[in-house]
Amino acid sequence: MDNALGDPSFTYSEVGATKGPLPDGYHRFRLRRRIGHGRALFEHAGTEILAYRMQKGTAIFQEASTPTAEPGTRLTVRLGFGPLAITAPCRVVYVLDESDRRGFAYGTLPGHPEIGEELFAVEYDRADDTVYGLVTAFSRNAAWYARIGGPAVRLVQRFIASKYIDALPTKTPTQH
Repeated sequence: MDNALGDPSFTYSEVGATKGPLPDGYHRFRLRRRIGHGRALFEHAGTEILAYRMQKGTAIFQEASTPTAEPGTRLTVRLGFGPLAITAPCRVVYVLDESDRRGFAYGTLPGHPEIGEELFAVEYDRADDTVYGLVTAFSRNAAWYARIGGPAVRLVQRFIASKYIDALPTKTPTQH
């Protein structure tokens, strides 16, 4: 079903739920890892996330309808290799632009092998000047081939989340 603007509707009803407690009935996942220190790194990493650095850094980024993430942006990622790769459509649900958190979340659209939402963010801890990369998600299998993959699909999700955070800058452009 499409929404009033003619865009496909999200494939799940809990749109925006990565902002708070994750909903029941899904595989829930959160990875938070230190990437460095300093307010300048936080600002730089936040800008990079909004320019899809996490997706581009894992080589799954295919295209986006805007140069930086904004609510409503259509985004496709390509999962897999060669002729077995799958194009997975998503749409940006919201953008975080808080004093100590930056990033965006996207939700799945029809044709994606999973149903759910994923948040890509950076957090700044004022107490000790630490910067963290964050990936939070809830999902369940949509496509038959994802269901067949069972636990292997979850292992791949954890591996990719780690690679997302690896793709974040650990220094600002002016640091050597």
